[in-house]
Amino acid sequence: MATAPILVTGGTGQVAMALERLAGSRTLRRVGRPAFDFDQPDGLHPLLDAVAPSLVINAAAYTAVDKAESEPDAATRANATGPGLIAQWCARAGVKLIHISTDYVFDGTKGAPYVEEDATSPTGVYGSTKLAGEQAVLASGAQAIILRTSWVYSATGKNFVLTMLNAARKTNSLRVVADQRGCPTAADDLAMTILDISDRLMSNGWDAALGGVYHAAGRGETTWHGLASAVFDRAAQHGLARPDVAPIATADWPTPARRPADSRLDCGKLERLFGLRLPPWQESVARTVDATFG
Repeated sequence: MATAPILVTGGTGQVAMALERLAGSRTLRRVGRPAFDFDQPDGLHPLLDAVAPSLVINAAAYTAVDKAESEPDAATRANATGPGLIAQWCARAGVKLIHISTDYVFDGTKGAPYVEEDATSPTGVYGSTKLAGEQAVLASGAQAIILRTSWVYSATGKNFVLTMLNAARKTNSLRVVADQRGCPTAADDLAMTILDISDRLMSNGWDAALGGVYHAAGRGETTWHGLASAVFDRAAQHGLARPDVAPIATADWPTPARRPADSRLDCGKLERLFGLRLPPWQESVARTVDATFG
């Protein structure tokens, strides 16, 4: 099993791609649709049997927050049923599992950063199904670590940072929500954290005291408006004209799914038990913007 690969689900998602890019000498196998598809659950266990991984990183999810409101069954398959099936296989095979979850399991009304022990109360289908996925993983008996993260972005794929950069190339005036607070997280930073945890689990073996839920997000906090402003400040150094960015309220930008107003995550547990801290979000945003300009 020492030479078996680490299986990464999520195909072409931001985190899966970052994991492959940063894997170094580690042996990773990245899988996604159609070979690994939560909409085809009967094929999950046979693929896991065939790969026989040493560890599974589940970075696959239904992440279309608004679309989930009208497609709850699809969101449930991807965010709850599928992770439960992976966890059941891992429990039976004695394979460790790292599962990625979200800040959307909280309703955002605490008024302070959330710790892992805080009561969950998702406000929409996406958060509810991700919470159900956490519960399925924990109930499986697998040797599992769940990492809740937030506001993930990278230099590729579909995310807020790239959306802002693309918008700035088309217009000189934007309106961005300024009353939702959170912790922006670079996919590269999250991937390195996952790989560091994987290394420890593979070298030291399983320690039941380390199992369970952790928060893993960029250090510091901001609003979507603050994040957009940081993106444009950095992009201006590359010659991109800075648009005017008007702060607006959530009520001024209605969406099918209600977002948590304040989903800041306290990541102290991750630092205490694994000695890991993600970088300040401002540094990671600057690095990511730089990467988009080559």
